[in-house]
This record gives sequence, structure tokens and C-alpha cells, in this order.
Amino acid sequence: MRKWPPLVAICLGTFMLLVDVTIVTVALPDMATDLDTELSDLEWVVDIYALALAALLLGIGSTADLLGRKATYLVGLVVFAIASLVCALAPDAGVLIAARGVQGIGAAGMFGTTIALLGSHYRGKDRAVAFAVWGATNAVAAAAGPVVGGLLTEYLDWRWIFYVNLPVSVIAVVLSVRVLEEERPAERHRIDLPGIVAFTVAAGSVTFALIRAHVDGWTSVNTLGMLGLGLVALIVFIVVERRHPYPILDLTLFRSRAFVGIMSAGLLMQAAAFAYLLFTSLWLQTVLGYGPIKAGLYILPLSISAFVLSALVGRLGPWAPKPAIGIGMLFIAAGAALQAFVEAGSSGTVIIGGLLVAGVGVGLVTPTLSGAALASVPAARGGMAGGAVNTFRQLGFALGIAVFGVIFQARVQDVLTDKGRLANAHDVAGALTGGQAQGVIARTPEPERASMDHLVREAFASGLNVTLWVAAGMAVLAALVVFVLVDTPASRESSDEEPDSAEATSAVGHV
Repeated sequence: MRKWPPLVAICLGTFMLLVDVTIVTVALPDMATDLDTELSDLEWVVDIYALALAALLLGIGSTADLLGRKATYLVGLVVFAIASLVCALAPDAGVLIAARGVQGIGAAGMFGTTIALLGSHYRGKDRAVAFAVWGATNAVAAAAGPVVGGLLTEYLDWRWIFYVNLPVSVIAVVLSVRVLEEERPAERHRIDLPGIVAFTVAAGSVTFALIRAHVDGWTSVNTLGMLGLGLVALIVFIVVERRHPYPILDLTLFRSRAFVGIMSAGLLMQAAAFAYLLFTSLWLQTVLGYGPIKAGLYILPLSISAFVLSALVGRLGPWAPKPAIGIGMLFIAAGAALQAFVEAGSSGTVIIGGLLVAGVGVGLVTPTLSGAALASVPAARGGMAGGAVNTFRQLGFALGIAVFGVIFQARVQDVLTDKGRLANAHDVAGALTGGQAQGVIARTPEPERASMDHLVREAFASGLNVTLWVAAGMAVLAALVVFVLVDTPASRESSDEEPDSAEATSAVGHV
């Protein structure tokens, strides 16, 4: 049993950091009330964490190859724990949002090294098992966040969402110090700081612009300015990476069709499978009036089916990357489509079947995607590959929330304008997407309150349906990309050159 404690240490940190991506979604209404702020302002509590995590993963994954993967993982754990404490003690929304950003930095330190750590600790069939367990942990954590958040919020307080991280972090640190081995680089190189900064600015600017677009407008100075900044930063990043002797992302990797397919699938999967849950949670709580626990339980089917499938994937092999990821994305598409039949009078049960189907897809894709990414590069690029696939996944989640937010509010506004004939439809749509549904209804004159309640339900249902259809389209696109680009097995060229990569390819076949 001595060989499995490293897997436990890695999965413990992974579960904790991924739960925190979605754990706050059901707690936002309570946070807004306690901190005396608008729920729409607290959208950043969700997105700043995902954005910091996504923007820094690439740089941290590559840097860890030089500074030490175990050391980077441990530093990330400590930073995450300290930031969690500050979040729990936050006196206002500003401190909470800032601390969540720092928490995301710590999470990036952990997540950016996990795939490389698994690759360095396990070989052959053990690696296949390790990736299957880690994939199951990923799937469950991402979907279980709302349930855990609901339990803590309803029975204790929303601040316990962050307090609970402290004992888990202590256990993870102690275990990691004792069981993880450090793999020292053969030679040390100069860190690609310009590349890290350029990518962070590019990712942050574009996501910020998308989030603010539905508030400021697409033609506003803020939106256009941030989009322009993101484009410039992306160009700078490409130029820097092509010239730097040791880039954080070797752009020549994108000459591989398989690598492009894997990265595309990671980006689209996280958006299509998880980003809409924020709006589902708002519908369940602010429109249907469910409490945090009940809302979380309605989302639980995604977590259950994802866990079961991820746990079984290793036993169903050999599963090559193309069918596993491609078919999994089609399940995610079908799951989103099955949920897209919400009506004004619907209850939460209308989404259960679709969530179960989507979870099957998540359970197929997650472990296979990670193994395929590691197999697609030489062993020395393990940190870079792990950082890249996790970066694309979390960037997909952050961008997904931003894009879906624009689509959701636009559709809600259209319904309010067309069917409610409201002169202030834009303001009401903003209030609804900010979690103020009951307040909008309460402010309506008594004779018109029943019709406003129906209009709100109808607008929310329509907005959710459109968002889910877009998510389904994203998943179908990802499946097509994978079927066209990903070879079977992944990175055939790489496996011919590198023994470790060959082992990884073999492991992928069993994941």
C-alpha cells in the first residue's frame, strides 16, 4: 500500500481546490445579505478564483519543472490555506473578492503540478489507475461544490465554506511532505517571466471584458479597451514564446493535431459541463425559492454519475483518447440539451435526467483528457502539458461563466421586452441575473404581482434554456474537433522518442 499515499496527497489537494471553484454558487445570496451588497457584485467571488486559477496555471506548471514540483505544490497549499482564512474572516465584499483571487493563486500552484506529480510517481498500469482515480476526484469535486456549499451554508454559515479548508490543508501539507518525492531538474533555466505576465494579462482582460459587457455594453470604452488590451497581450505572448529559449508554453506543440484537439476539448468541456451551473443555482434559489441544500441536491446527479463513470473508466479499458473524449463530449451535449426544456411552471426535477447524462460524459472525458495531455509531450515537458490542459479547462470555466452571463441576460431582457412590455427591461434583467427575483416581484404593485411572478419565471426559464442549448453546441463542437484531430493512441511520435512518454501512452490506453 506504500505506493498509493502520493495519490492520496495529490487527490486531497485537487479535490479541495476544485470544490472551491463551484462551492460558493449556492451561498451567494447569503453572502450578499451578510455583506450588505448586490448579488451581481459577488459574481466576482466565483469568477476571480477561476480566472486567477486559469491565468496562472500555465506559468506555474512550466516553472514547477524548473523549481521543483513538490515544492510548488506545497507552497500552493499554504497560500490556499491562508487565503481561505482571510475569506472566512472577510468584513466586506472587497476583501472577500481580493482573498478569493489570492486563493486562486494558491490553487494554481497545486493544480499546475498535479499531472506532472502523478506522472513522476507512477508508471504503466499504476499510472492508469492513478489517472482514473484523479479523474474521478476531478469530476466529483467540480460537481459536488454546490452540495457541500449548501450543507455548510444552511446548517452553519457561508463562512464555513472557507473555514473547512483549513484542517484539510493541514492534513494535505503533512501528508505531502512525508510521501511526495521531489524530482530535481537536470539543469536550471531562466524563468519565462514576460510570457507569464503576458498570458495572465491576456486571459484576465478578455474575461473581464466579457463579464462587464452585459453591464457596460459591447461598445463601451471599458469593454472595448479591455478586449483591445487582451488582444495586444496575446500578440505579445506569442512573440515572447517564439523567442524565449525556455517558454512557459512551447508553441511548436500546437503543430501536433492531437495536442490541439486535447486542448480544445479541455476548454470547451469545462464551459459546456459546468459554467451554466451558476445560472441553474440562481434559478433554483431565487426563482423557485429552494434553500441552499435543496438547490445543491438537485445538482448532485451530475456528481454521482461522473464519479461512477470515472471510477469505472480504468476497468473498462483499453480506452483510446479519441473515442473516450469524443463520446464523452457527446454525452455532455446530450445532457445539456435534455435540461433545456425548463418552463415557467417547472420544478427542479426537470434538470435531473440531463445532469445524470452530462455526468456520464464528464466521467469519460476527465481522466482520459489528462492522461492524453501527458502522453502528448516528452517527459521533460510534463509540467508544461499538465499546466496547459488544466489552464484550458479552467479558462473554459471562467470564459464560460462570462459568455453565458451575456447570453442569459440578453435572453431574459428579450422576454421581458416582448412579453412583459417593460420599459425598464434592461434594469429588471440585470436585477434578475443578479439574484434579485423576489425583490423585483415584491416591488411590483399588488394587482400585478401574480403576472410579474409568472413573467419572471418565464424569462428565467427562457434564459436558462438558451444557455443550455449553447452549452450543448459547445460540447458537440468539441466532439467534432476530437474526432478529426486526436490520433489513437495520442502522441504517437512522442512515444517513439521518449520511454516515459511511451509508458504514458500505454497508460492512456487503460484510462
